[in-house]
Amino acid sequence: MLSNAELYFRGTDTLLAAWEAYALAASGSVVHRLPGVAAAVFPSEPERSVYNNAVLEGELGAAERAEAIASMEAAYATAGVTRFAAWVHERDRAMEADLHGRGYTLNEVTRAMGMQLDDIPVPRPELDVARTAWSEHLRVAGVPLPLLRGFDARAFHILVARHAGENVTTGIAFDHGTDCGIYNVGTLEPFRRRGLGTALTAVQLHDALARGCQTASLQSTAMAERVYAAAGFRDLGRILEYVPPQVEVRT
Repeated sequence: MLSNAELYFRGTDTLLAAWEAYALAASGSVVHRLPGVAAAVFPSEPERSVYNNAVLEGELGAAERAEAIASMEAAYATAGVTRFAAWVHERDRAMEADLHGRGYTLNEVTRAMGMQLDDIPVPRPELDVARTAWSEHLRVAGVPLPLLRGFDARAFHILVARHAGENVTTGIAFDHGTDCGIYNVGTLEPFRRRGLGTALTAVQLHDALARGCQTASLQSTAMAERVYAAAGFRDLGRILEYVPPQVEVRT
């Protein structure tokens, strides 16, 4: 059995690969893989408000932490981005302390989750599902912005679940190596709390196993943790998202 740390690193690699795929559809965007940090830089709207996130590595020495933070800040400053989130695993107290010392504040908390697919605890549900386009995924997920216009989503498995012929639930799967990332699961408001998100996630897991994936990964909000735990995902620890102090812009 893979350890929690192994599942976490597999999930992080998949997430970064997904960000790199997103960056191809946004002008001037890039994921910088730098010593101690990977920074997704999206300088233009509407992606600017969504995807500017950086993952800081754990277990670094003091000098390495300082270099990673400085490299992250330089990458965003060069692109003119002043608002971004620095992701730190909750075990990395030293990195947290360094960010606090630079005036960063905690903005959001999610939970990393992962699982092995050789023993999915729920059967593949009987659900009316279909592949769909990126634009329809955004609509059902409730994303108001026309994100990533012209996005080539062929590497992604974007599904919708239908109720009475209407697309009501959606979610993305993205394979990287033998890990499958599950992202952006959402349901139209009138159809929530019916288990549709759970069922669609289970479909994605069984489909990923059929494609040859060995593990699955995601980041969960507090509200969805029980849903994903029921599907077999293990708690891999909280992801603390820190934002830098606001810079006053003079005109």
